[in-house]
Amino acid sequence: MTEPAQSRADFEARLRAIGAERYHDRHPFHVRLHGGHCTPDEVRAWVINRWQYQSRIPMKDAAFLSRVTDPDLRRIWRKRIEDHDGGRDEGGGLRRWLALARAVGLNPDYVASSVGVMPATRFAVDAYLRFVRDMPLLDAVAASLTELFAPKIHAQRIEGLLAHYDFADDSSLSYFRTRLTEAPEDVAFGLDYVLTHADTREKQDAAAAALIFKTDVLWAQLDALWHGYVDGHIPPGAWRPGEGMALWTH
Repeated sequence: MTEPAQSRADFEARLRAIGAERYHDRHPFHVRLHGGHCTPDEVRAWVINRWQYQSRIPMKDAAFLSRVTDPDLRRIWRKRIEDHDGGRDEGGGLRRWLALARAVGLNPDYVASSVGVMPATRFAVDAYLRFVRDMPLLDAVAASLTELFAPKIHAQRIEGLLAHYDFADDSSLSYFRTRLTEAPEDVAFGLDYVLTHADTREKQDAAAAALIFKTDVLWAQLDALWHGYVDGHIPPGAWRPGEGMALWTH
């Protein structure tokens, strides 16, 4: 016998509990980063590998939009692409991430090339792209709900980086500050969409599984960083300290 759907409030609580248990703010690498214990090269490795994820966000949103037949949903969702890509010559989360890359001493062109990204990072990010491209729209929206938990990690990151790292200032951390104001609108819409459209227990279970999948994607990237750059097992082809450096450091 199929279980009845959870109430809207109970289902929202279920989704939020996933973040409390599984979001990557709990990962030891972020504890190390925010506490000021990362070496400069560990920070650089994080910036390089996180770029792979950042750069694919507008691509996964474009893949999502290509499947949406409702013009109203497309109008709302395309803001996400604009937030990351910006205008032709200015703005956008991708440019702000590359400003962070320069601030930590990396050549932004090197970072944007993704040449130094670890294989595990590529696999995790590609898995997310395929998920959004191939799974039901409800599941794809549910996977984006890790944004529910992002403001906390952005605030921790700003505080921790400013307290512990010389490169940190308003310019280098502009990506995180901007997301504090950009993300709430996306979160409110995405959460309401999932709570409204997951109207059976089967759909609720699938949406919860999608959110768990996304937390796994984020967690796996940090597992790879720890193994490669904290434990010192850098895989073949991945960035090695000294490569891709800017002509000057902050």
